[in-house]
Amino acid sequence: MVTNLLANTEQIHHTNQDSIYGSLGKFLFVATKRAKFLDGIFLRLIMTTLEAIRYSRGKLQILDQLLLPMESLYIPVDNVQDGWLVINRMQVRGAPAIGIVGALSLAVELCHRTFGTKEKLDAYIKEQLEYLVTARPTAVNMRTVTDWICKMSAAMKTDTGATVDSMKETILTELESLLEKDVGINKAMGNYGAEDIMRRCRNESVRILTHCNTGSLATGGYGTALGVIRSVNARGKLLHAYCTETRPYNQGSRLTAYELVHDKLPATLVCDDMCAALMRLNKIAAVIVGADRVVANGDTANKIGTYQLAVLAKHHGVLFYVAAPTSSIDLHMKTGDEIIIEERPHAEMTTVKGIRLAPEGINCWNPAFDVTPAELITGGIVTEFGVFTPAELQSELNKHLGLSN
Repeated sequence: MVTNLLANTEQIHHTNQDSIYGSLGKFLFVATKRAKFLDGIFLRLIMTTLEAIRYSRGKLQILDQLLLPMESLYIPVDNVQDGWLVINRMQVRGAPAIGIVGALSLAVELCHRTFGTKEKLDAYIKEQLEYLVTARPTAVNMRTVTDWICKMSAAMKTDTGATVDSMKETILTELESLLEKDVGINKAMGNYGAEDIMRRCRNESVRILTHCNTGSLATGGYGTALGVIRSVNARGKLLHAYCTETRPYNQGSRLTAYELVHDKLPATLVCDDMCAALMRLNKIAAVIVGADRVVANGDTANKIGTYQLAVLAKHHGVLFYVAAPTSSIDLHMKTGDEIIIEERPHAEMTTVKGIRLAPEGINCWNPAFDVTPAELITGGIVTEFGVFTPAELQSELNKHLGLSN
């Protein structure tokens, strides 16, 4: 009977939206379906909420993701200090988005500042970028941006053909390019990941489980792991998507479910502790997650709960994939033991929107991430250059990026 009930969730998706998505999901589903009969207000509301980052030269706004899915509010990021705060408070989150917002917060500040010498400009750029890295140190993307821009700035500082103004303009252009580049990278990853899943599953329609939020709200657009799911769906091969709640911050139930409803994909939300039963009772073809940092041997730091999903997938013979652009890959670290794991405030576990769920005085352990050993990544690591096994990763990236082994 349990098996039948679980199998029926895919049919329920079409017949009883309220039982799967709750009242909010029902509202968004109905609003999307009926928008064409109205004046377009509902449709515009839903579409704009999936644009996490808005930028024009000198002006940056980010969608406050702490308020989703109940409220869509864009807040200004006027300088690096604002950038640090929205990253640290998780008003913007997702490793790619952290790097992009950090970079653009510096771009905004540079637009409104003048520098007397290239040396002063170079020193200021380095100081501000290093500060942004401290906002959330586990995700490597901000460090990748910092190293790249600092190297460029140092080279221009000693270039006799560069003026202060030309140096500033070049840095600005590079910082601003990250947003557009990210979308192209994500679409390439989506295609590679979908092709590999189809190949491994003999081109059959598939059920896929994902964790946390890795879509448009976590990136410049389209998404990493969720981008792969979108690409599978675009091929007409997505039988069903499952997303975890992702406690304690509920990125899955608040954000991923929101994106899945928006795209009208066949999808079901499950609690984190239901995944073993889901794999046992239903034919899950693959688990795909994002990454905050992948190191040289393939060990992967990602949202807390990823490691246990990998263990469960291994036990049940389910393919386990990590979707990570090269900006999330750190070849300088050899193993996951070197990754610094951020710990978040206890209140994120004990309260929800100010309502206490646990008694005063209880101790809490609240790591934001865990590390999945490379041997559990059985599907592969999806990058913008292809899908590689953990053992292949370093040599393949060296080849594609023109690096020495």
